[in-house]
Amino acid sequence: MRARGLTKRFGQLVAVDHVDLSVPRAHVYGFLGPNGSGKTTTIRMLCGLLTPTEGEVEVLGLRIPEQAEELRRRIGYMTQKFSLFEDLSVRENLEFLAAVQDIPRAQAAQRIDELVEHYHFADRQKQLAGTLSGGQKQRLALAGAVIQKPELLFLDEPTSAVDPESRRDFWEKLFDLADAGTTILVSTHYMDEAERCHRIAILDRGALVADGTPDDLTRELAGRTLEVKAAQPRRAQQVLVAVPGVLSVAQIGNSLRVLNAPDGDAAERVRRALSDAGLDADVVPSQPNLEDVFVSATRGRNTEAQERAA
Repeated sequence: MRARGLTKRFGQLVAVDHVDLSVPRAHVYGFLGPNGSGKTTTIRMLCGLLTPTEGEVEVLGLRIPEQAEELRRRIGYMTQKFSLFEDLSVRENLEFLAAVQDIPRAQAAQRIDELVEHYHFADRQKQLAGTLSGGQKQRLALAGAVIQKPELLFLDEPTSAVDPESRRDFWEKLFDLADAGTTILVSTHYMDEAERCHRIAILDRGALVADGTPDDLTRELAGRTLEVKAAQPRRAQQVLVAVPGVLSVAQIGNSLRVLNAPDGDAAERVRRALSDAGLDADVVPSQPNLEDVFVSATRGRNTEAQERAA
């Protein structure tokens, strides 16, 4: 999948702003971003459901939106709302989706048998979808999204309403699909999920602000994260949020995690600010994580814009 200069405007609103993306085959590619950052709009353009205002899109060798109809037969799409018919049984939902995809009846029956077994519905085939738990509905929605064995699977925040155990099981299923050759693009708000992706992109206000492997992106923040252990962590936090170059201060247990702008002497400014406030504290380097990457890519961009305006 490749996009160049992908842009979508709704009147004066620029929802997606000249985004460039390259997604390798058989990879799990994560999409992160605040609410309203353009993730869903980007996904809908990539799968041919929404026409771009500008830009070029090529998916599975097809030009989009010109060849969107052909693309739809080769992809799966699952949203966070789990598009199921709650008054139909598990098997009836899958039979309906197979019919929509024009899968021949005998082939559909065999495929449904495979999915029922793989997604643990052997003893629930006659159960109404509306009576399933959140995690079970999620599994059924995923089974429906892959019923035609898509080469590419789009998942728009598919784990937002399920428990942690169901999320872990869901991700195991995604890696099964990737191992079998399916390319997966998944948007998520969870940092632990993003860490599992082969590669991630972060969108902010429609712009692509970070793109790379989780390891590469965290490595770029080396030296910019600090741990502060203070007897009065809330008071220390109030002091540090006003220190120039400090992008964020988050309390983790009894300590503070401080993310700094890339200006070199932030640690010394942090120590000085705490000392000037009469607060005793230990300030030590800490390893950056994806949450730091997310904050740096979004909040750091806002800080740069404010500095240019000043």
